[in-house]
Amino acid sequence: MNKQISKRTLSRLPVYLSLLQEKEREGVEYISATTIANLLDLNHVQVRKDLSCASSAGRPKVGYETKVLISDLQNFLDYNNTKNAVIIGAGDLGKALLGYGGFTSYGLNIVAAFDTNPEICGTLIKNKPIYNAEKIEELVKEQNIDIGIITTPAQFAQATCDRLVKGGVKAIWNFAPTSLTVPKHIIVQNENMATSLAVLSNKLNESLKE
Repeated sequence: MNKQISKRTLSRLPVYLSLLQEKEREGVEYISATTIANLLDLNHVQVRKDLSCASSAGRPKVGYETKVLISDLQNFLDYNNTKNAVIIGAGDLGKALLGYGGFTSYGLNIVAAFDTNPEICGTLIKNKPIYNAEKIEELVKEQNIDIGIITTPAQFAQATCDRLVKGGVKAIWNFAPTSLTVPKHIIVQNENMATSLAVLSNKLNESLKE
């Protein structure tokens, strides 16, 4: 990505991309920002502004060529540049992430997982090797891992993060319900399910009141 954009705009771009890919499969060759906005129940001015961050291919009265806009969004989101990742914590969530094949469409290649359970270390889960957590630093360096995905219990997350950083990862995707302390050059994305559920519940309650 070579432009600075807001987190809200960035969060909408993959939604646009998914819709465009669906429309391309349906044979739609051209699409307008207004059409995209209507299909997603968004404001067309906002959609046009969002898309302008990633593409300049739109034309008045014609819209965007679908395949070109898809390519522009993929390039802007860096989906064509594959990044290697490992999962730390091969419990239920870790296994679910290991089994999700859609990550490759977003340029994410999960190469392995680590765990402390001796019963699964040395085995394959979803065709991915499971290593002993003691080898995190060694194998992260050896395999040039870019991203560490933490799915451990909260009390182990910081120590896990420290080992990933020592191994050389550039970013942490944290699913553990706790904050992490990292050096300034390390990027952290937190996925807090409790927060998401609270927002969902609040919106549901407001909807029911109406």
